[in-house]
Amino acid sequence: MSQEDRKIRVLVAKPGLDGHDRGAKVIASAFRDGGFEVIYTGLHQTPEMIVAAAIQEDVDVVAMSVLSGAHMTLFPRVKGLLEEAGVDHVLLTGGGIIPEEDMEALEEQGIGKLFGPGTPTSEAIEYIRAWFQAQEAA
Repeated sequence: MSQEDRKIRVLVAKPGLDGHDRGAKVIASAFRDGGFEVIYTGLHQTPEMIVAAAIQEDVDVVAMSVLSGAHMTLFPRVKGLLEEAGVDHVLLTGGGIIPEEDMEALEEQGIGKLFGPGTPTSEAIEYIRAWFQAQEAA
């Protein structure tokens, strides 16, 4: 199968103790409808579990849903673990209840674009597609 025919593989993850996964399920469904291959981890994942799943599933993207307020800890931890595991080519993106200034601070640390409540799912899909195409062209 050529690279152009390969589906983008996305791991949708819910880290931490936050038990609200409606948004994660909505985005996972939208990603599937958008032609992505989606793996959903379920609730209460540790950063280590998320990275292990990302490696095992050989994903292109990890999309985390964080509503707990722990985004400034969870995103950098997962990014660090991905780098330690040698899979720093994986895009780490996501969304949730994250203040704009925190989104900017995380993006400065190399985290991908983050999306807040009410963002059309098409924006996240287009962002991932554009990122993937840029990686394939490089």
